[in-house]
Amino acid sequence: MAKRKRKKTAASGKKGVNRLAFLKNERVHFLAGVVIAFIGIFLLLAIISFFFTGAADQSKVLNLSFFELVRSDNADVDNWTGAGGAFLAEIMVNDWFGIFSAMIPLFLILIGLRIMKVSDLSFMKALFITAFGLISGSIASAFILGNLFPTSHINWGGAHGTAIEQLLENSIGWPGVVLLILLFLVTLIVILRKSSIYAIQKGLANSKPSLYQEKPEEESPVEEEFSEPLTAKQPGVLRRLFGRLKRKLASDPGGDQENHSPDEMSHGNNEEPTVPLTFTAEPKMHPSPFQADAVQQGGFEVVIPKDDETLPPVTGDLHADMGQGQEPETGLMEDYDPRRDLSSYRFPTMNLLKVYNTSDRAVDMKEQNDNKEKIIHTLRNYGIEITSIKATVGPTITLYEIVPQAGVRISKIRNLEDDIALSLSALGIRIIAPMPGKGTIGIEVPNKEPQIVSMQSVISSRRFQECDYDLPVALGKTITNEVFIFDLTKMPHLLVAGATGQGKSVGLNAIITSLLYKKHPSEMKMVLIDPKMVEFNIYSTIEKHYLAKLPDEEKAIITDVTKVTQTLNSLTKEMDDRYELLMRAHVRTIKEYNEKFIKRHLNPEKGHRYMPYIVVVIDEFGDLIMTAGKEIEMPIARIAQKARAVGIHMVIATQRPTTNIITGTIKANFPARMAFRVTSQIDSRTILDMSGANQLIGRGDMLFSQGSSLIRIQCAFVDTPEVEEITQYIGKQNGYDQAFALPEVASEAEAAPGAVDLNDRDPLFEEAARLIVVHQQGSTSLIQRKFSIGYNRAGRLMDQLEAAGIVGATQGSKPRDVFVADEYSLEKLLHSLR
Repeated sequence: MAKRKRKKTAASGKKGVNRLAFLKNERVHFLAGVVIAFIGIFLLLAIISFFFTGAADQSKVLNLSFFELVRSDNADVDNWTGAGGAFLAEIMVNDWFGIFSAMIPLFLILIGLRIMKVSDLSFMKALFITAFGLISGSIASAFILGNLFPTSHINWGGAHGTAIEQLLENSIGWPGVVLLILLFLVTLIVILRKSSIYAIQKGLANSKPSLYQEKPEEESPVEEEFSEPLTAKQPGVLRRLFGRLKRKLASDPGGDQENHSPDEMSHGNNEEPTVPLTFTAEPKMHPSPFQADAVQQGGFEVVIPKDDETLPPVTGDLHADMGQGQEPETGLMEDYDPRRDLSSYRFPTMNLLKVYNTSDRAVDMKEQNDNKEKIIHTLRNYGIEITSIKATVGPTITLYEIVPQAGVRISKIRNLEDDIALSLSALGIRIIAPMPGKGTIGIEVPNKEPQIVSMQSVISSRRFQECDYDLPVALGKTITNEVFIFDLTKMPHLLVAGATGQGKSVGLNAIITSLLYKKHPSEMKMVLIDPKMVEFNIYSTIEKHYLAKLPDEEKAIITDVTKVTQTLNSLTKEMDDRYELLMRAHVRTIKEYNEKFIKRHLNPEKGHRYMPYIVVVIDEFGDLIMTAGKEIEMPIARIAQKARAVGIHMVIATQRPTTNIITGTIKANFPARMAFRVTSQIDSRTILDMSGANQLIGRGDMLFSQGSSLIRIQCAFVDTPEVEEITQYIGKQNGYDQAFALPEVASEAEAAPGAVDLNDRDPLFEEAARLIVVHQQGSTSLIQRKFSIGYNRAGRLMDQLEAAGIVGATQGSKPRDVFVADEYSLEKLLHSLR
C-alpha cells in the first residue's frame, strides 16, 4: 500500500512538473501572445467598423439574440467582422464605455505583445492607463460628444459614462463636470510624461502678474547661468535688475547667438508643448449653409464651404483682376455669376433648428418581442405557419417582415389585417403583400412611443448636404431610419392631401425649409398662395430674397382669391416667355439654357436673362376651386402640363381630397403625391389610387407615391418658431430692391386697343393720366391700387391711355413706356382731347 501511494505521489508530481514546464515553454508563451493579440485586433476592427456600419446593423443586432444573429440566414450585417463582431461591438460601445471601449482591444494587443516578448511595457502601467482611460474617457465622451451629436447611433460614453455623467451633472453642475474633465486630462498628461510637470509650472509662473514674479525670475533657467557670482548679501533690487537684464539679453532675437553654449540654448528653449484641449480636427471655416454645426452621420463630420466664398478664376493679368472694377479683356471674360448681386448672402445655420432628444431613445425589446409573438400566434390561429420573422424599427413604425410557409396564399394573410390589429391593440396596421423587390410580406405596426423626427436631423444629414439635386426636398425619415430626399424638378409637381390636423401644413413648411437651406435667392423664387391668410404670412420677411409677385402688389403672400387668377395667368405668361427664350437659344430645358447663359453664350441685349426656378405653393386648393372654379383650374392645368422644362413647379395642398376638387385633369399632371391621414378609404383612393392613407396614425405619418412605388415616411417636424427664426435670419441680410416681378397679363380690353373710343372716356381718365406721368410708370396694378378699382376697369383705363398716346404697348413683365415727360405736356394733351 505504501509503495502504491509513493507511486501515485511520484506520478502526480511528474504531471505537475510537466504542466509547469508546459506553461513556462517559450513557444507556448509566444502562441498565447499571438492568440491574445489577434483577439484584440478582431475586437478593434469590430469597434472601428461599428462607427461606420453600426447604424445599419443596429436594428438587426438589437432585435435578435446572438445565436439567432450568427445563423447563416440572419447574418446579413454590414460590420467588417461579421455578425459576431457586430454583436460584440454593440455591447462594448453602447452598453459599456462608449468609444473609449477601443482601449480594451488595445490593452489586449499590448498584453499579447508583452507575452510574445515583443514589448516591454509594464503590465501594471498598461492596466492603470486602460482603467483610467475607460472611466475618465467615457465620462468626457458622454458630456462632450453626447451633447454635440445627440442623434447618433453611437452612445458616445456608453452606459457607464452616460450614467456617471448624469449623476455628476446633477450633483456638481456642468462647470464642475468641465473642471473634472480638465483634471482627468492634466492627471493623464502628468502620468504619461513627467517633464510635463515643469512645463505646467513654468506656464503658470509666466502667467502671473509682474508684481508676483520675483521668485520665478530668480529661478528662471536663463538667470541660473548668470546668477552664480551673486551672493545672498547683495540687495534684492540689484539681483532682480541683474536677472531681468540677463534674461532680456538671452531672449533678444537680434543678439549674438554664436556666443551661447549648447546648454544655454537648450535651457532657453526648454518649454515643452502642452496638449491642446480640442475635440474636432476641422479648422474654422467660412460661413456656409451648415455653419457652426458639424454634420453628424455615421461618425463623419463634414463642413461645406459656401460657393460664393471662393475666389473668382484669374483671367489675364493678376493686378488687373484685383484692380478697381476693371473690365476683363475680350476673349478672357469670366463666367456669369448669378449670385454676384447677393455675394454676401449667408445660408441659414443649423442652430436655428431645434434638436429633439427622442431619437436616441433605446429600442424597447420587450415591445418588439411581444408584438412578434402576437403576430405568430394570430397567424397560427388561422392555420398560417411562417418560417421567419424580422423586425425593422423606425421612428414611429416597426416593419415586421414574415416569410410564410410554401403553399400559403397571400390574400389569406392580407384579409387578416383587422384581426392582427386587434391582437396587437394597435391604432391601425398596414399589410404590404408582397414587399416590392423582396420575397416577404410586410406588416407595419405603430410604436407605442413614437419618436419625433426633427428637421435639424434631416437637414444636417450627410445625404442632404452632399446631394446635388436642382430643387432638393428633405421630407423626413423612412421606416428604416433613412433620410428621404427627392428632387422637385423630377416630380415635377406635387399634390399634398390630408385631413385637418394630420401634418399637412408642417409638411409644406418642411418643403419650403429644405429649399431655403439649399438654394440661393438668385437661383429660386417662390409664389406663395394662402387663402387661409395665416399659414404663409410668416414668410413675408423674405420677400426681397425669395418671393415673386405681380408688379406694384403690396403683399407678396397672395391671400385674395381675386388676385390668384391674375397671378396664375401671369405665371402662364412667364412660362410662354421662357419657352420663347429657350427656342431662340436652341435648348430644351432651363438647365441647359442657364448653363449657356453662365458661359456667356447668350446676349442679354437680345432679351436673354438668367432664369431662376419658380416654385408655386398653394395651400387650401379646395377653397380656391369652390370660389373660382375653372378660372383657377385651367391655368394650373396649363402650368402642370408644360412648365416643367422652363423651371416652374407646383405644390398644391388640400384637406378635402374629393373628386370635384382633385379632378382628373389635376391628377393626370401631378404624378407625385403626398398623403397624410384621411378619414375614409375613398379619399385615399382619390389621392393615391389605392387604399392606405386611411390606415395611417397621423401626426406627420404619411405615404409618398410616385408612379407605382409607395413609401411610408415620418414627416420631419419644423415648428413655427423655427421657421420664424429662419425667415428673420434671412430677412436681416441684404436683399434685392424688390421682389421678383412676374409679367403683367393683358386683359380682354387690352387685346384690341384700336377699338377704344376716346369720346367715351372713363371719369378717372385724367386723374389716371396724371398719376402715370408723375410716377413715370405705366402699370395697371398702380392704377388699380391708387383708385381702389377692379382689374377690368383699370385695364380699360390703360387702354384709353394707350389710345391717347400717353403710354406705350404692354411689354410683358416690364412696365409700359410713358411717352409724356411732364405734367405741362400732359395738360396740353388733355386740353386737345377735350
